[in-house]
Amino acid sequence: MTKQKIGGLGRGLGSILPDIADLEPKGKGGDVAVNFIAVESIYPNPYQPRKDFDAAELQDLAQSIKEQGVITPVTLRRMPDGTYQLVAGERRLRASKLAGLKEVPAYVRTATDMQMMEMALVENIQRSDLNAIEVAQAYKQLIEECRLTQDQLSERVGKDRSTISNYLRLLGLPAETQEALGAGRISMAHARVLAGVEDIQRHMEILHAIEERHISVHQTEEMAKMAKPKPKVQVGRRSELPSMHSAAQSRLKDRLQSTVEIKRSQRGKGTLTISFNSDSDFERIMALLEK
Repeated sequence: MTKQKIGGLGRGLGSILPDIADLEPKGKGGDVAVNFIAVESIYPNPYQPRKDFDAAELQDLAQSIKEQGVITPVTLRRMPDGTYQLVAGERRLRASKLAGLKEVPAYVRTATDMQMMEMALVENIQRSDLNAIEVAQAYKQLIEECRLTQDQLSERVGKDRSTISNYLRLLGLPAETQEALGAGRISMAHARVLAGVEDIQRHMEILHAIEERHISVHQTEEMAKMAKPKPKVQVGRRSELPSMHSAAQSRLKDRLQSTVEIKRSQRGKGTLTISFNSDSDFERIMALLEK
């Protein structure tokens, strides 16, 4: 096993495991020690969410590795029996095998099973070839399975909380709209406008107009405005909440990322309702409320 010194890890994986357990000490200036590990002693990550790897892309990467070597080390954890389990870098490992390498450069970390899952998901989120729906699904899986709040997830992946919220809202779109977004027939900007069109018939009409006539986002917004029903005015009752209650409702919706409804009578009595979609979503909301 040979050693080499290479610069530190990126924000995503490093933020999950801030304490690095390398086989070798750090080099000058805080560089992380990298070890060359035999590929035959490395086993796949059982928590890897990505199952399909493009064969042509692997061949291209293998050719690049033959010419330039593995530029970015893989990340491993050492097992009690002396073997290694892959944490991140499966494409690099597969391509290295195709290139005929016997050893690959690797960071060796200490990780629990939960951290293994989290790091595999974070690495996939940071890939440039994921579509918006795949990213949204990965965010949702991280929140639910790793029991993270949106603020915690924001720190893990280095994205603004508002960006994460926008992705998660995409999962509330009809299946046909999600499929169109995933296939690249509509943009994320189009999808965000469509998310505000609740009437399903009108929603589909606008979706098909985007796909068939390639209308712009601005045109989509104009069509969406026309689709919004006029507010119903109830006789004998106030149709709107007082500004204090309305503002509180908006703050809670943004804070909890869930449906929040405040009802108030003219005498000042009322109810506050917070909706949740699953037990894990309930636990997420309770964690936010108890902060």
